Amino acid sequence: MLFTSLLKYAFRTQAIRVVDAKGKQQTFGDGSKPRCTLYLKKISLNYTLVFNPSISVAEAFMDGDIVIEDGTLFDFIEVVAINYRHVEDFPLLRLFRWIGIGSKKLKQYNPIGIAQKNVAHHYDLSTELYTLFLDDDRQYSCAYFTEPDEDLETAQRNKKRHLASKLLLSTRNLKVLDIGSGWGGLALYISDVSEADVTGVTLSKEQWKLSNARAQTLGADDRVRFRLGDYRELSDKFDRVVSVGMFEHVGKKNYQEYFAKINDLLTEDGVAVIHSIGRLDSPSAINPFIRKYIFPGADVPSLSEVMPVIERSGLVCSDIEILRIHYAETLRHWREAFNARRHEIAAIYDEHFCRMWDLYLVICEMGFRYENLIVFQIQLSKSLETLPLTRDYMIDWERRQSDKERNHG
Repeated sequence: MLFTSLLKYAFRTQAIRVVDAKGKQQTFGDGSKPRCTLYLKKISLNYTLVFNPSISVAEAFMDGDIVIEDGTLFDFIEVVAINYRHVEDFPLLRLFRWIGIGSKKLKQYNPIGIAQKNVAHHYDLSTELYTLFLDDDRQYSCAYFTEPDEDLETAQRNKKRHLASKLLLSTRNLKVLDIGSGWGGLALYISDVSEADVTGVTLSKEQWKLSNARAQTLGADDRVRFRLGDYRELSDKFDRVVSVGMFEHVGKKNYQEYFAKINDLLTEDGVAVIHSIGRLDSPSAINPFIRKYIFPGADVPSLSEVMPVIERSGLVCSDIEILRIHYAETLRHWREAFNARRHEIAAIYDEHFCRMWDLYLVICEMGFRYENLIVFQIQLSKSLETLPLTRDYMIDWERRQSDKERNHG
């Protein structure tokens, strides 16, 4: 059978058990106790699962044609991740790639209309859904863990503070732009700690409505407002620009346009900070399951793809920081919260949706633990003289602000 041949070839560390539709049972791996048991409900899976397994296995699990017992989805995906380089080396899959089957490396192209649809696919889901597994501020991007045992609320506050420290907010009367402003938490935070005038822009109608409602509730709508639209349509100038978790949706073909627009939006002494998922290794296509079902139009860049575009844009790259395991831990918190409220989420959607999102959260976590995914934060300016000579201003501001927040509860 083709699928079992793939498992026999690829699974060399840890083990799983597989029971096919005829009841035949086999164990694959290093001889250790199986982490879980996979039940294949259709005979055809022995053949179809080997064709582009990154998506065919996921679809079979979502449809209930693969059932996992004596362990969890996390156990199965972790064994896959640990052995994935052997999966990719399986001779038949190498043949498929050689003839171009199931291996297109798309250069994502996201013009304004398509970008709006792609955002709506994910971010205009039920407002209640995100309430059930995110922190209270609805931060839907990598948290920042200063201690291993920090809870998600603390780590997300750390993230906002860490980003703010790189924006040099000590200057008065700043105009700040938040591109891809989500549910408004970062924009509201920046305004609160600096008294800056902040504009957030989002393509999600649900995020836009909730963000403005939050600003009104907090009495901050005189200095924080949110626009529904594309950042490329803005014509104002801003002293500071921040963008968190949005660059992944720009698309490789749009990188030049993106950084040219950042340059255009910034004042001459302006500062921008871009926070994005990235790759530690060479450029590669995003996981096809994530691209098809979760984030259509998304892309995970390597710095080798980003830096040449920044250099051509006329912007100065003044600082780069790599966050390594922080997103894996963030996703672990989200996954555990999602599954703790799974019955409520199934009531909003259905069990198929829950299996799809469980897969999404596990696959992404494994990507950050085993597949060279990271988060980078890039600080940009227009001049070598814009920022202080050393990074001490970031650390000093962050520590002072942390003390303030701790003292004021």
